[in-house]
Amino acid sequence: MPSFRNERKVPHSPVAMFDLVADVEQYPAFVPLCESLTVRQRINGDGGVMILVADMGIGYKAIRENFTTRVTLDRPRLRILVEYVDGPFRFLENRWAFRTGSDANSCIVDFYISYEFKSRTLGMLMGAVFDKAFKKFSDAFATRADSLYGTLPPRS
Repeated sequence: MPSFRNERKVPHSPVAMFDLVADVEQYPAFVPLCESLTVRQRINGDGGVMILVADMGIGYKAIRENFTTRVTLDRPRLRILVEYVDGPFRFLENRWAFRTGSDANSCIVDFYISYEFKSRTLGMLMGAVFDKAFKKFSDAFATRADSLYGTLPPRS
């Protein structure tokens, strides 16, 4: 099963980075392959946790797919869990964790995703594209953070 993990230090606070990743409705503006994203349900959970059910449309050249996920936004722990609900995957899980870097003005962003397409053909067509896109995810989120929060380097 394909998976990808990336840990990256950025010059923004863990809370700022959590908020950026949690704002899923903005993904079509900057996330590779994401063409649309609609939150169809918001559920306030216990202890500051919110659960979203979201539909995402992805595309590359002539290939278009839609899928549904359950997104658990755990603000107190600065963690996000994305779980597959419906669509072209057999399995999809995505985890984000945000922790303070070497100083209070930086953050270590831990990104992990594991997935498998139901269709072997679609997996062959999209697998290499997904791998390249996931490698660009951290850049896309870091660039978005810089545009929203500024690009001052962290203070030591």
